[in-house]
Amino acid sequence: MLALVKGEPGMETVAEILPNACMSAVNFSEVVAKLAESASSENEIRELLAGFNLLVVPFEQAQSYTAGWLRPITKTLGLSFGDRACLALGLQLQCPVMTADQAWAALDIGLEIQVIR
Repeated sequence: MLALVKGEPGMETVAEILPNACMSAVNFSEVVAKLAESASSENEIRELLAGFNLLVVPFEQAQSYTAGWLRPITKTLGLSFGDRACLALGLQLQCPVMTADQAWAALDIGLEIQVIR
């Protein structure tokens, strides 16, 4: 999402899947935080993100367990809690996940991981 918003490499790939995508509330919060750090106002951020019509999925107990169980597997790759929240949602929904982080390509957790750049 940030690649698209910031016009970074891989943005075309994100734009292509966006109409059918969803995002964990944890990751959505991270997007808001990054935009807030860039001095965007609350209204600007809300307007920008509302325009994407993205389904934001609440982070619930089942995802919490999965994200926790993923910690030992992902720790050596440096994945964050937000990364694991994304993976947990992908596992729950049995759908591919997208990232700009090359480290995710090394994961073998029964999930399709698309690295956008």
